[in-house]
Amino acid sequence: MNIKILGGGCANCKKLEENTMLALKELNLKATIEDVKDIETIIDYGVMKTPALVIDEKVKSSGRVLGVEEIKKILSS
Repeated sequence: MNIKILGGGCANCKKLEENTMLALKELNLKATIEDVKDIETIIDYGVMKTPALVIDEKVKSSGRVLGVEEIKKILSS
């Protein structure tokens, strides 16, 4: 599983990454997590508001910080 956190490295981006790592740990899943800060790359995903969560090249959320439980639901589906 490949997970990307799209954003400029703001507090919300860091919190989304933290929550994603916790969700992975609680579900006992392994994934690579990559921070994407390049604006052109972010726009290529069609994301206009960060932070955004991309799982296996599919945008799952943008413009808000998902909680751990929300991320677990996404990862489990």
